[in-house]
Amino acid sequence: MSRNIVISQSMYFPWVGLLEQIRLADVFVHYDDVQYSKGSFSNRVQVKGVNGVNWMTLPLRDYHFGQRIDEVMLDDRTDWRGKHREILRQAYLKAPFRDEMLALVDRVFTQAAATVADISRQSMLALAAYFGLDRPTFVCSTSLPVPGSSSERVCEIVSHLEGTVYITGHGARNYLNHALFEEKGISVEYMQYERTPYPQLNGDFTPYVTALDLVANCGVGGARMIHSGTIGWKEFIQ
Repeated sequence: MSRNIVISQSMYFPWVGLLEQIRLADVFVHYDDVQYSKGSFSNRVQVKGVNGVNWMTLPLRDYHFGQRIDEVMLDDRTDWRGKHREILRQAYLKAPFRDEMLALVDRVFTQAAATVADISRQSMLALAAYFGLDRPTFVCSTSLPVPGSSSERVCEIVSHLEGTVYITGHGARNYLNHALFEEKGISVEYMQYERTPYPQLNGDFTPYVTALDLVANCGVGGARMIHSGTIGWKEFIQ
């Protein structure tokens, strides 16, 4: 019997593609004890409004190069929560499920969050719960007794969790040591993102915006758009 493991840095109200990884996972690992990369999706996401697609970005406090994602502090000296809520309210004024979307955001914003990892993890869990993606067990990499870095650590985490399949996004193709996983009898599969169009406001469809867009436009029925599968690494690389 297969056991699917997904390991990903937490992302702030992520795109639908990350929810598709969650849907396929038996265990989802929040990989937040790794170096934060400025401009990553850990603290920003695209929102589609009347003036096109724009970034919604979390403000950072006293950030310095080399910090881990779970060490990067949110800057609460400004009302960024109020600002982000207003961005979303304005972007989805005419969306049929706008109020449901804003209620989800409000639930996330009422939780205590000191770091980028905190708020990003909370936003992901809220979206997963909304769409009924309750299959995986969610764990944080900091709770696992697996040191190291790069492909070696990822492989050891999958092995520690007794995984038989490691599912990953397309970004891993350039650095993942596939042979390392094969040596341990672990299959590596890449996402085959369907990028299924759904009714979306303000021009041509784009799949790369926050999944709050799917909530606002489709409500819980949007879960049927979250259905991508995977492809084996050898076929994917070719």
